[in-house]
Amino acid sequence: MQSWQTSDPEQLLKIANKIRISIVESLTEAGSGHLGGSLDLADIFSCLYFCILKNDPKNPGWSDRDRLVLSIGHVVPVLYATLAHAGYFPIEELNTLRKLNSRLQGHPARDRGLPGIELSAGSLGQGLSVGTGMALAGKSDHRTHRIFVILGDGELQEGSVWEAAMSAAHYHLDNLIAIVDRNGLQIDGRTENVMKLEPLMDKWRSFGWLVFSIDGHNPEQLLETVKMIQLEKNRPSVILANTCMGKGILRIEGDPHWHGKVPNKEESIEFIEELKNKFNQ
Repeated sequence: MQSWQTSDPEQLLKIANKIRISIVESLTEAGSGHLGGSLDLADIFSCLYFCILKNDPKNPGWSDRDRLVLSIGHVVPVLYATLAHAGYFPIEELNTLRKLNSRLQGHPARDRGLPGIELSAGSLGQGLSVGTGMALAGKSDHRTHRIFVILGDGELQEGSVWEAAMSAAHYHLDNLIAIVDRNGLQIDGRTENVMKLEPLMDKWRSFGWLVFSIDGHNPEQLLETVKMIQLEKNRPSVILANTCMGKGILRIEGDPHWHGKVPNKEESIEFIEELKNKFNQ
């Protein structure tokens, strides 16, 4: 485990809170972007980059690194904030989010040269296919790194996701781990009203995946689940992480209107103050 990493749940929650503060600040500065989903993934990204992933900010192109594919590209503020806090690039650069010629575009852009970006993402439903290809290549080359793919639950309404799921099981890709942000919301409202997904665990199982359901805001559950997955052989794994959109800011939690909305200056001050008070940060 690298020196900046920790398996202490309390420390991981504190890091996640700092990530949330940076998300609010950068989106306020940008004046546009996706706040709700970015906030609800902060706990998961804190666990991934500060405990789970084999990664090195000083050598982001390290060939043995674990790869993280962000399929839901519009929540890239959480990835940017996490990478900055992990030391991939200066935290001050977060203020350039969505600005002309910035490395921090509204969706992750690998060609911009920002360290830590594995995939240019925008159109939903593509990430699991790319992750499956990466995992298959790793298997073919007898490599030991893992591929983590972050999916949104609304994204599971895309048929290409299930084609990739079928392929990953067919090729026994036990080096592939999908994490679904199961907040139950998408831009048009509740997922179950837009296009019913349940019974979701049964669907993944029917495609040949090992399936887990956890509280996406509980670091201990995520860390323990990944440990269990490491014992699994010959099939891919998916973690359905039950989350709350807008997590950390009480008055916007669970509100789909904040899917693609950013705070104004006054709201930003209020939100940051609330977050800082959680851990006296």
